[in-house]
Amino acid sequence: MNLRLVTIFLLPAAARAADTNALPLLAPAYSEMPMSFWEHYGLAISVAGLAFLLVAGLLAWLMLLPTPPLVPAPEAVARAALAKLQGRPETGAALSELSQILRRYIGTAFKLSAGEPTTTEFLALISHHEKIGPELAQKLADFMRECDERKFSTAVATTPLDGVNRAQQLIALAEQRRRQPTPAPATAAAPQPAPR
Repeated sequence: MNLRLVTIFLLPAAARAADTNALPLLAPAYSEMPMSFWEHYGLAISVAGLAFLLVAGLLAWLMLLPTPPLVPAPEAVARAALAKLQGRPETGAALSELSQILRRYIGTAFKLSAGEPTTTEFLALISHHEKIGPELAQKLADFMRECDERKFSTAVATTPLDGVNRAQQLIALAEQRRRQPTPAPATAAAPQPAPR
């Protein structure tokens, strides 16, 4: 027991005598830590990802845009309607339908005002249209007047009008007129000063 007592009394003196302020030996310093993957490539990956999302969004938007409906050419619509009349007898109803097809074609092809004008109003409208021209306007007027005469006449016509073929010829002439360039309006030349 003596030994225990001696140890108890000497332990605090031994602890005081030990050098407690001495630093432990340090391990050698590590080299500088290399940059991580995200520190090195993070900005480039972010920019590329944003660009990819923008391009993908633009492509998706373009693919989802509604496509405008395909509007058939006025000539094709008129010719298809005339084909339905081919071979039918030239009754008043058939001639009325024939003149309506021709009016719709002329109105659409030459961008005339919409509506249902009478034959007289329609002929007045096309007679002053510069793109139609006086020659085509006269041929259209002659044909439409002849259709009206046969539609409203009580007498039976002895010769056929051949309305479908004549209407197709008029459409062909109108298409030729449409393809011709519009004549430029004549500008008045500025008066030149008289020489002195």
